[in-house]
Amino acid sequence: MKKYVPHHSWERCIIPSLIPQKSGRDLPDVQSTIPDIRINLTRVGVKNVKKLVEVTRPDKRSVIFISNFDVFVDLPGSLKGANLSRNFEVIDEVLQQAIDGEVKEIENLCSVVARKLLDRHEYADRTEVLMNSQYMVKRETPVSHTSCHEVVRVHARAVAKRTFRNPIVRKSIGAEVTGMTACPCAQDIMKERAISVLQNLEVPDEKISGFLAEVPMATHNQRGRGFLSIEIDDDQHVKLEKIIKILKESMSASIFELLKRGDESYVVLNAHKNPRFVEDCVREIAKKVIAEFRDLPGDSLITIMQTNEESIHQHDAYAERQATMAELYEELNGEHS
Repeated sequence: MKKYVPHHSWERCIIPSLIPQKSGRDLPDVQSTIPDIRINLTRVGVKNVKKLVEVTRPDKRSVIFISNFDVFVDLPGSLKGANLSRNFEVIDEVLQQAIDGEVKEIENLCSVVARKLLDRHEYADRTEVLMNSQYMVKRETPVSHTSCHEVVRVHARAVAKRTFRNPIVRKSIGAEVTGMTACPCAQDIMKERAISVLQNLEVPDEKISGFLAEVPMATHNQRGRGFLSIEIDDDQHVKLEKIIKILKESMSASIFELLKRGDESYVVLNAHKNPRFVEDCVREIAKKVIAEFRDLPGDSLITIMQTNEESIHQHDAYAERQATMAELYEELNGEHS
């Protein structure tokens, strides 16, 4: 591939074939000149670069991600501007590698881009790549086994830092999943009311207990959005499918795009049998992460966020936790000591 290097700052996002060329002499390299104000910039780059990403998987069909990329480098105060066309070149080059089967995970795709950006931007000490994607997941409803699809938002990131030897790269993979939660507080209030009504009707206590064990009380519901991201070293690996599974199992119930009557009854009943606060969801995710990814190094960084969109309030409930695997492991073990 012939490398195109733009010369004017206004050329940075223009297709090369559309740039008029001067005859007889080279165009001035404006972005390599010294700026009037010599201040280092933390991040310079491009945002919302839209790409269709196909990632191959061994013994499985390829996965398609509809993706937005944000790509950044740091810029020293001695340079007026960054050569942004190199960002596009690197993304396209690595995406072609993914299509050819050389890149098999999207977080690895981000780390490859981050490394190559250091090679192309010799003045940069740090590069960062963010990839936000829509990923279509095929699902099956719990009772009628009807096929349906769900869109999961996937977030990948990689940061590469230059050293005297090889670059240090940290990457992360995460997802945001939508589910359903049922409020424990309102359910307890309704349970007390049901007990009072049944007692006034002279229903024996043992029958009241038996009924409440089989039929959970009404409560208000929320549509929950759970987020989990795991940051690891470049040579580590985390399966995206496991992250999605943990998020789905950490709310009161999963939701589906298409539900038959039996499916709907199953989802509502299970949600009300498993009421959870927004805080419960975050703690459940943390517990499942420790159980599922126990082999990850202690410095792996875990980010958990849960937002519940309230149905009887105008506000949303929110909780989060960020900690290393070692910190979470120590807290959970202390819980049982």
